Parts: sequence; structure tokens; C-alpha cells
Amino acid sequence: MRIGVPREIFPGEKRVATVPDVVTKLVKLGFEVVIEKGAGELADLSDAAYVDVGASIAADAAALWSGCDIVFKVRPPTSEEVGQMRPGQTLIGFVWPAQNPELMQQLAAQKVTVLAIDALPRTLSRAQKMDALTSMAGVSGYRAVVEAANAFGRFFNGQITAAGKVPPAKVFIAGAGVAGLAAIGAAASLGAIVRANDTRAEVADQVVSLGGEFVKVDYEEEGSGGGGYAKVMSEGFQAAQRAMYAQQAKECDIIITTALIPGKPAPRLITAEMVQSMKPGSVIVDMAAEQGGNCELTEPGKAVVKHGVTIVGYTDLASRMARQSSTLYGTNLFRLTEELCKTKDGVINVNMEDDAIRGLTVIKDGEITWPAPPLAAPAPKPAAKPAAAVAEKKGGHGHGSSGPMSLKTLAVVFGIGAVVFWTMGAFAPAAFLGHFTVFVLACFIGYMVVWNVTPALHTPLMSVTNAISSIIVIGALVQILPPEAGTNGRPDGLIQWLAFAGIVLTAINMFGGFAVTRRMLDMFRK
Repeated sequence: MRIGVPREIFPGEKRVATVPDVVTKLVKLGFEVVIEKGAGELADLSDAAYVDVGASIAADAAALWSGCDIVFKVRPPTSEEVGQMRPGQTLIGFVWPAQNPELMQQLAAQKVTVLAIDALPRTLSRAQKMDALTSMAGVSGYRAVVEAANAFGRFFNGQITAAGKVPPAKVFIAGAGVAGLAAIGAAASLGAIVRANDTRAEVADQVVSLGGEFVKVDYEEEGSGGGGYAKVMSEGFQAAQRAMYAQQAKECDIIITTALIPGKPAPRLITAEMVQSMKPGSVIVDMAAEQGGNCELTEPGKAVVKHGVTIVGYTDLASRMARQSSTLYGTNLFRLTEELCKTKDGVINVNMEDDAIRGLTVIKDGEITWPAPPLAAPAPKPAAKPAAAVAEKKGGHGHGSSGPMSLKTLAVVFGIGAVVFWTMGAFAPAAFLGHFTVFVLACFIGYMVVWNVTPALHTPLMSVTNAISSIIVIGALVQILPPEAGTNGRPDGLIQWLAFAGIVLTAINMFGGFAVTRRMLDMFRK
């Protein structure tokens, strides 16, 4: 089958649906790849670069649409592009079926199959490699900080210079999803003081791990929605959230908003009054501008100054890093193609029994199949039997769940042990008994120490124990040169060589034990 990649005609769109590195992989799967002339120019990808890896160049869009079985796109197709499609073709790209019902009807009328990459079930772990929404959100979050730095009139990091002290910029991120976390990481790496808030309390640790401070709303309510998004919150929560935003607007120099709710307009978080309360020269970057904006004064597609505050409402943040975005997006589509062509023969199979493929297939051979049925919940784990639970508890310390010995077995073991010890005591030399007693006690203590430590700590424990136990090297040294060695006191050559070998092996044990212990402990240090 032939994959076609047309030039994006949406105003200001610079991305392209695949890149030369990905074309190489598609060819290995058995596909022919056709690129419209100039499709990658705005992403700094020449036609020659595509030809060098095995792609062919179509002279215009009409030739590409008419001659390809599969079409990769970034933006949803226009009515003109839909008119060029033919029955049996497959379109893969962003479609946004909930926001574009008329487009869905037009595509269905053409009897085509449409896979909307934005409809991918993001809760499936194996679908993460195909998740273009996450890829584009990460790029957009990073670019939002770059745009904020460009519009802001000061350093992000604090500095002490001969001309005076420069305080660090204070950045507030509204929403800690993929885009928000990318923005937190970028702003923190530039040296700013970063604060962030999200309705999902579970992301607080992620914010802190990236160098930010999580600002909690003084109102208890669960905010997790489906597919990694937040849900619409109650009026009480929203009132407490607005009060917190108002306080942050007064204190911070830069606000970056990322809040989106699937299928709904972007929630209004920053009011005109909050903008007025910000310091002159402050910046707001509204990443939700395309869906209406989180700021009341945002103008989609523009950067405007109101009340002395620069409000950036660009809707093409990912496109402003076209080459990086195209590389990530192209890789996502390639991973999807791998799932569609598991036989690697250049023919796709839209398997509606596959949860991931079913979720993103919004039209199948002209029949609208969106929305997909909800994913089946995983079967609950069977409850553990009470007897098994007791046995596991008695097994102890993560070393198995075997129960205690029976009385008969225990009596036999103790009887055999008693006979062995009596025999040694009756016939062994007195000097041997002293050493043997120490040996038995050492075995018992070592067993109890190791067996009562959680298995996760066994590696550092055993490594340092090995190092300490290397004190037996003293015995080998004594054998090489006994303290009272005289003319007839030195041991024979065999014993000396065995002692030398013991010293070498013990040295490895000693230094290796301390080295491994140090490396293990370094893993817990920053």
C-alpha cells in the first residue's frame, strides 16, 4: 500500500506528518511513501532528504490524494481535501470528532476509514507510544516558556552583579498535565521560582520532582477525569480556586495556563480583574487559546498588551517548533502503523477487536463508529483465601509463604542435631570445640540478621557483610608467616600457596563489598 503525506494548508501550520527518519522505517514495513512537493519545507525538511531515504515526490495535492491508499495528516482535512478522497482510502491524523460533526459527515459520505489520533484511548499503557496528544503537549509546554521569556523583560534566574541584585522571576503554571509539567521543567531549568496548581492532587509529587512548588486549593474535592484530563469541578471548589488564582496573580510575574476539558470550551481561570492586579510587565501565556482561552482577555492567535500585561494567545505553539514536533508526531504515526501492519507486508488491517485501534477508529468504510464503547474494566483479582493469608504472614519477611514445620519433623531435626553435637563433644579436641561453638553462634546470628531484613535491602547488606567478613584474611596471613615461626615452624609450600590464594580472594571480597555498598548508597543520594 502507498502512504501519502500532503502539505498542510491550514494557515500558519508548519508541521509535516512524517520525517525522513520515519520514512526509512515505513519502507522497511513494506509501504511506498509519497510526499507532496514542499510538504516539509517549513519544518526545514527538503524534498531531497525524503528522496534519499526512498520516498517519491508528488507534484501536487491532487496527484497525492488520488494515488495513495493511506494519508497521514496533522490538521483535520478541509472540505476541499475531503472532496479529493476516494472510497476505500484511510485517513490518519487529528480529526477532533466531537468538535467537527460536519467534517465527520463529509468523511463518512466519501466511504473512507478515518483513524483520529486524538481519540486514542490514553489509559491503555501500550497506547502511550502512539499518543500524539502527549507529544504535542510536551512541545507546546516547553514553547510556552520560551514565548514567556521572550515577552518578559527580565532574567528568569536571580543574579547578584556589580550593578545590583536581580530577583528571580516567579512563574505560576495553572494545570499540571503533560503541557504543564513540561512548562514547569523548562521554567525551573531557567532558574525561575515555579509554582503550579492542578485539580488532581496526585500530580503534586510530579510538580515537586521537577523543581516546582504545588499550590493547593483550600477545598477538598477529587478532580481526576477520564483519559488523563481533569473534570469540571463544583462551584465551591471553583470559588476557592479563583481566590487562589487572584493571590498568585498579584505575586507572580508570569502565568501559564493549560487547563482543558475534552469536548468543552476551556474553563475561564484568569479574570480581567486578576489581569489588572498583576504587576506591569507581567506575562500571561494562554495555551488553551484555541478552545476559547483560560484568560478572559485572551485573543486567540495574537499577543496583546492589556493593563500593562502581555497576554500571549498563540494557537500554534507546537508548530513554532515544527521540526521537533514533526519528528515526534511522525514517530507516533509510525508506531500506530506498526500496530496496523503486524505482518510487515505493507498492508494495514484495521482490527476492531483491538481496544486501541477500535478507540481511534471514528469512521470505518463510511460508517461512523465514534464514540467507541468504553473500555472493559479489568477483572477484579480473586480474594485471597484466609488460610493462604495466614500462611504468608507466618512465612515472614518476604522469604516465602511456607508454614511452620510439623511437630514430628521438628523433633526429628532436633534429635539428629543433638546426636551430632554430642558426638563432636565426646570425641573432638577441646580447642576445636571452642572454634566450633563460635562458628555455630555466628551462623545463627547471621541467619537471624539477614532473614529479618526486607529483601530490597539484601544487596547493600550482603555486600557490606562480605566486606566485614573478610577479616578472615588474618588467618591466611598467619598461615603464610606464623607469629612463632622458627626453623621447623613454617608450614609447607602447599599451605602457603593456599593461604596466598585465600588472601587474593578475600581482598576481592573486601574491596568489592565496600565498592558495591557505596554504589548502592549513592543511588539514594541526589
